[in-house]
Amino acid sequence: MAQTEKDEVLSVSEALSLVSGVVKRLPCMVVEGEVSGSKPPKGPRGHLYFDVKDVSASMSVTIWGGRDKLDFQLRDGMKVRLIGRFEVYEPWGRLSFIAESAEPAGEGLLRAQVAALARKLQREGLMDDARKRPVPRFCSRVAVVTSLSGSVIEDVKRTLARRNPLVELDVVGCSVQGAGAPATIIRALRIAASYRPDAILLVRGGGSFEDLMCFNDEALARAVAASPVPVVTGIGHEPDTSICDMVADKRCSTPTGAAESVAPTMGEIEGMMNQREARLAGSLSALLATAGKELDVLAGSADRAVGVELSRASYLVESLGQRRCLVEPRGMLADRANVLNATEARLFEAIPATVRRQHADVDSLARSLSTSAARIVPQRQILVEGVGGRLGKAETHMITSFASGTAAFAAGLDALSPLKVLGRGYAIAWNADGHVIKDAAQVEVGSDVRIRLGRGELSAKVSAVSKES
Repeated sequence: MAQTEKDEVLSVSEALSLVSGVVKRLPCMVVEGEVSGSKPPKGPRGHLYFDVKDVSASMSVTIWGGRDKLDFQLRDGMKVRLIGRFEVYEPWGRLSFIAESAEPAGEGLLRAQVAALARKLQREGLMDDARKRPVPRFCSRVAVVTSLSGSVIEDVKRTLARRNPLVELDVVGCSVQGAGAPATIIRALRIAASYRPDAILLVRGGGSFEDLMCFNDEALARAVAASPVPVVTGIGHEPDTSICDMVADKRCSTPTGAAESVAPTMGEIEGMMNQREARLAGSLSALLATAGKELDVLAGSADRAVGVELSRASYLVESLGQRRCLVEPRGMLADRANVLNATEARLFEAIPATVRRQHADVDSLARSLSTSAARIVPQRQILVEGVGGRLGKAETHMITSFASGTAAFAAGLDALSPLKVLGRGYAIAWNADGHVIKDAAQVEVGSDVRIRLGRGELSAKVSAVSKES
């Protein structure tokens, strides 16, 4: 179209400024798309620049300070949901979407949720190797938790039968896909544990990430970790890793691998038994050789000890043979007789003197006791007489006080006695029910009453009632 005189000619800056003003008036938008051309954060503040696209269009996105705003790893092919506004960068005339927030969408959202749950359980220690229990190398009884409608259970049965037909198998069915699957798997794990197997196989065939989401359930993961029986998982294929794999006692890449891990072949068992037999034979030979050497050493030590003891015995016999009791027994008997005679003489001399000394001591004690008794008895008699007099006075005083108090109490009781009041001309009246009549309103004309006087009682019938006070 040819330009007319009325057309306004704008500079590039004026045109971009006009467009920028229009774009700024656009409302805040929520945009979903696939990430493309993502790059590491730039600058000290970690700004993010990337594109989002769909099947027919693409747009530039900027997240200022994106390093601090995102709690997930941005990568190409990820589907994201952005909230923000369009802006025009006037120096370059570039239209960009300035995102204030971003979050994964679709499968990306699910993966972010799974990653957050994995970090939570890891902080609690559910994924620590120290917590996990060892799976027995030779399992004689195995429980399998899986769907009964798929081919997985048949693969597991064939694998166990091929490798070791002696392994007993218990199968507990459950759902392995969908929102209600975790609850059925938890129930199946509880039932499988009640069979008391050596290990539980939690297995499922391959599928999409969404198909395997039930094995990323928090309640199921905690049930696997808390199982009283070691749990071996074989979920999906080699690249598939679920939360249940992380907390299980052992993780295998496939259901068949899980079955093989708990059922060594008969050839492996035979080879292991031969190895153990060889090790036992070698250990026994070494022990016998060591024991033989120790016996030789002990025998040599015993010979030397016997020689030493014989030398000691010979020396002892020689020493005993030189003692006087064996060389000159008669002389020793004569010496002992002389000692006994001298002791007998000393005893005969000492006994009379000891008796005389004890007799003198007894006489002295008797005189001392007689003198003391003559002095102490009169003093004690005076003391007893004084105490007896005080006790008599106290008894008289206590009895008098008690009698006076008792008389006062009796006089008070007598003054308060109802009989005393009745003796002064008053009376007590009862109605036919035995209740004391305190108010004329309590009886009616013709009522029977009973009246207690100072002496005796009366039975009367009410002929008139005056209710005046």
